[in-house]
Amino acid sequence: MFKFLKDKLKSALAKITKKVEEEAPEEVIEQVVEQPKTTKKPKAEKPSKPKKEIKPRKEKKSKKEIPIIEEPVKEEDLPHVEPVAPELKPEEQPAEKKGFFSKLFKKKEVVEEHKEVKEEQQEAAKPQELVSEEAVEEKKGFFGKLKEKIVTKKITPDKFAELFWELEVAMLENNVAVAVIDRIKTELQHRLVDKPLQRGQIEAIIQKCLKESIEQVLKIPTIDVVGAIKKKSDKPYVIVFVGVNGAGKTTTIARVAHLLKSKGLRCVLVAADTFRAGAKEQLLEWGKRLNLKVISHDYGSDPAAVCFDGIAYGKKDEADVVLIDTAGRQHSNVNLVEQMKKIVRVAKPDLKVFIGESIAGNDVVEQAEQFHASIGIDGIILTKADVDDKGGAMISVSYVTGKPILYLGVGQNVEDLEPFSADSVLKTLGL
Repeated sequence: MFKFLKDKLKSALAKITKKVEEEAPEEVIEQVVEQPKTTKKPKAEKPSKPKKEIKPRKEKKSKKEIPIIEEPVKEEDLPHVEPVAPELKPEEQPAEKKGFFSKLFKKKEVVEEHKEVKEEQQEAAKPQELVSEEAVEEKKGFFGKLKEKIVTKKITPDKFAELFWELEVAMLENNVAVAVIDRIKTELQHRLVDKPLQRGQIEAIIQKCLKESIEQVLKIPTIDVVGAIKKKSDKPYVIVFVGVNGAGKTTTIARVAHLLKSKGLRCVLVAADTFRAGAKEQLLEWGKRLNLKVISHDYGSDPAAVCFDGIAYGKKDEADVVLIDTAGRQHSNVNLVEQMKKIVRVAKPDLKVFIGESIAGNDVVEQAEQFHASIGIDGIILTKADVDDKGGAMISVSYVTGKPILYLGVGQNVEDLEPFSADSVLKTLGL
């Protein structure tokens, strides 16, 4: 199972890794070294601020102090007065006025001085901090970027499109639907493009991303068939099986009946394929082997009438489940599709299951899609999964229809029916 797809994916991943790793480190280093040169020029101009600011402001202080504090006084202007006479009071008054204004101006100067000193201290401190922080950032940025470029690799959108082509071809060759490939491409692009990828681990990273993308594709809620049958109070639980000619419907129905019987559930088989010669006899033979009741009519009878009688018998016999076998039909056959719709209207099944061949590839995906459009299928069973080396249908059919794969036919015996597991698919693919 999945042998070809597994080998193709492995080969594609190896090619992608080789192409990503091919870039020469010397060219990368040159690109990185050019970046600090452009960033250093504007940063070198910033520390020049302190040179202009400190000294000119001290000169302003001295200019203000000269006219206010030290005024030159000539002896001729002083009045001739005796030294110890009380008439000196008029001289003291101008001195008091000068003292008042000088104090006023001095207070202003002190405030201005205090502000200027604070500003000088702050401005002198800021450039030093900026220079040190920027220098550290510049060093970190340079060596960090250099190390990142050498140790890691980023994939551009154009490069990704070129590289993904390898995976795309591998999946197309193995019958993976285009819709699924587009979904996987989108997921990988989101996870890989312009993200630093560790050199030497690129293959592992891409493989992990591919695994997660396929997981998302296969992440469709499943149905516990046995649990659903046991939970239904108004018995019987009715299951209708549909599909194209030769897909293995009758054998698969016998396998499902064997599985349910092993879980302690009573089953009734209904041979609603009144078209294909030998169809009724084939189901009767399986009924004998499994010791189960088979309801059938003559060939050419109305299949919907056979279904009605089978469900009536199931109710009367208190059966847990009624399994209805229908004629194989192509989705393009209008009359048979209408007949199938009538069966669904009459039987009112609890579960509508599409049965298709896993090895049919994209054909089975298209068939399931058309049957779903006609009657609204609830689940899928894929036969011959054990001989499907490509596996594209298994990955695609559930995603395209939005319905879960319930079981896989994996052999020739009646016991060879196993529940579908997404983890098992990923493990088989080597992801």
